[in-house]
Amino acid sequence: MEGSLLKEFNPYLCYKNGSLYLEGVSLSDLAREIGTPLYVYSASYIRERVRAYYEAFPGSLVCYAVKANFNPEVIRVAGEEGAGADIVSGGELLCALKGGIDPEKIVYAGVGKTREELELAVDKEILMFNVESEEEIYVLNDIADRIGKRVRVSVRVNPDVDPKTHPYIATGLRKSKFGVDIENAKDLFKKAADLKNLDVVGVHCHIGSQILDVSPYEEAVSKVVDLCDDLIREGFEIRCVDIGGGLGIKYRPEDREPTPGDLAKAVRPHLSRLDLQVILEPGRSIVGNAGLLIAEVLFVKNKGHKHFIIVDAGMNDLIRPSIYDAYHHIVPVEDRDENYVIADIVGPICETGDFLAKDRRIRDLRRGDLIAVLSAGAYGFSMASHYNVRPRPAEVLVENGSYRVIRSRETYEYILYEKNY
Repeated sequence: MEGSLLKEFNPYLCYKNGSLYLEGVSLSDLAREIGTPLYVYSASYIRERVRAYYEAFPGSLVCYAVKANFNPEVIRVAGEEGAGADIVSGGELLCALKGGIDPEKIVYAGVGKTREELELAVDKEILMFNVESEEEIYVLNDIADRIGKRVRVSVRVNPDVDPKTHPYIATGLRKSKFGVDIENAKDLFKKAADLKNLDVVGVHCHIGSQILDVSPYEEAVSKVVDLCDDLIREGFEIRCVDIGGGLGIKYRPEDREPTPGDLAKAVRPHLSRLDLQVILEPGRSIVGNAGLLIAEVLFVKNKGHKHFIIVDAGMNDLIRPSIYDAYHHIVPVEDRDENYVIADIVGPICETGDFLAKDRRIRDLRRGDLIAVLSAGAYGFSMASHYNVRPRPAEVLVENGSYRVIRSRETYEYILYEKNY
């Protein structure tokens, strides 16, 4: 049962003779060679997901959301399939460039861009800035004037659409810090158009993350296309519409994961009203189910009323369960025991909130066994920390039976290197 379910998460994931493999690479062998905790990503899965977006949205620009997983080699795989990059910081810009992304395929959003970050992006001549406030357009215009370049901008609008997701990752509601309210957006477009160093070329929106129902996209895109139409009628040279990302993935076995085709079917009637370049910003749906977190069981503790499986990966490695109460499906790497237990799977961090799963039915595990935490390719390593002075995990990319380390495991020397202080 568990083996057949795995392919619903990732078609390259399966058991062979009771041992878990990803793209033909033994995860237990990787753990023995490289150690745990360990992030492992499937390159073929990433490639297929980028292609699926281009098949659903021909002629679009798919800008991979670097925030989901900023490893330059992950970015490179997406870029080899034609993806650009959606960034929200200067650091993410450098990751995208290191991953081989053409600056002309990079879009830059974020409510708090610093002057230094803006200067770097202007200097690199990225495709477009998605501006989010009135003050930002004046700062950006001043930087462009000083550097001697014109920059392309779109205005991020807040369509006040409920994305039906966790409130911490809902970004399109009126109370959100992101963007400008759609009913007030025209005023900002007019002010930006009056600035000599800005070319106002688009409208941008992003309503949230981990969205499993595509109907909120339909509502948001309808509102945004109406705004584009109004702006064009008023003489603005709007050339593109950026509909953001946020398409959800399967985390629970019962989840029905929407496809890029589902999204296209919902929004195409609205997008077809105008001849505009469509930009998308998928992140989680590209890399989420490409990745696993492998951990080793350190101890098993039975307190009578509660059974604990203590592993060497914690909230410092994968924080989503702790801050979102998020579910990640967990399976044994070696599926040899037919007995099940109900257990909390917890990490080594000195916090009660350090858990990967609560009251989870799982195969009975022993010290030294390995587990695989599924759906960990997005917002796993990218949100990892040094809490309790723990080195961040290594990252490995597998493809067609081979693998390579794309980030070495950190050492204490790396964390405590004297020049860092």
